[in-house]
Amino acid sequence: MIDKFFDELLTRLNLATPDLGRLDAWPGEQLTAMSEAGVLGWLIPQEFGGSDISPRELVVGYERLAAACLTSVFVLTQRNAAIQRLVRSPNVELKEPLLRALIDDSIFATVGISHLTTSRQHWKQPTVRAEETADGFLLNGDVPWVTGSDCADIVVTGGTMDDGRQLLVALQMTTAGVTVQSPVPLLALNASRTASIQLKDVFVPRTDLVAEPVKDVIKVTGGGAGSYTTSALAVGHSAAAVKIVRAEAEKRSDLQGIAESFESELAALQTSLHEAVAIDDDDLPLHLSADTLRQRSNSLALRSTQAGLAASKGAGFVAAHAAARLVSEAMFFLVWSCPQPVVLANLRELAGANQSS
Repeated sequence: MIDKFFDELLTRLNLATPDLGRLDAWPGEQLTAMSEAGVLGWLIPQEFGGSDISPRELVVGYERLAAACLTSVFVLTQRNAAIQRLVRSPNVELKEPLLRALIDDSIFATVGISHLTTSRQHWKQPTVRAEETADGFLLNGDVPWVTGSDCADIVVTGGTMDDGRQLLVALQMTTAGVTVQSPVPLLALNASRTASIQLKDVFVPRTDLVAEPVKDVIKVTGGGAGSYTTSALAVGHSAAAVKIVRAEAEKRSDLQGIAESFESELAALQTSLHEAVAIDDDDLPLHLSADTLRQRSNSLALRSTQAGLAASKGAGFVAAHAAARLVSEAMFFLVWSCPQPVVLANLRELAGANQSS
């Protein structure tokens, strides 16, 4: 069960969160704490030594972790995204030893697939070009937005061939021709060590293929932008902000109604999210679709964090205050793996287009 040792883990993450504000930080200690609590085995099948928890348990776990430390759980999701790709891979010889090694924090894996989903899709030429050779593939280009890029042992990434087919590989970061660029300073979550990776004539043997070349490899192998994971993190982040509003309301009666309104919206959104992950994707009603829940989650994260700042008054504007950190971190949900329909829905709300005249 995800609750075992979980309260202790959440406390450790929450206390260490302020230390992740430095540009040179990395949540290594947080990953170790997650390992000790069994979190790193959540998505690994039992046959490989993991716990293979249910989708609902995973969403609840992500929510609670995000409420404690968004940076740490974001890094975890990128690690888990790599694990999910490996689990779905038919390449047993590749995935079995990797999955067993990923049970704890002895190695770190991450993903670099945004260029195959949402990032740089307007470019005329593929961001990463793949060329087939006699016994593998050559990769050339730049992989953008790789979390934990300079801490990773394995990056699940991909490239596009001249005929439009795409492939996924488990890239060994010690491979010749792989160069990690310096992380770009971000508005928030700098400790995620997110940067681009340059590939120059990087040879990947066929034995390291996660998915054979196909059209739209991300769709074919499952997943993509706008999953419930991103919504779960936004919901958890909102919960941390609503907690600040509630704490201020306990001191000021004029905030009681505001705190109750946010708490009610948060509870309703959590119910919808938990209901959605328990339903087969083909049977989902529109109000429980991934895009709809992502838009609602983004909206609540933006509004609740600003409310937490406003309720905290001047103290909340101090950089070290939790309210200030939550506001800057909330902006992340506007750009992280965000499908265009969700972006437009959030922009319409910000422009007041959803309000009745």
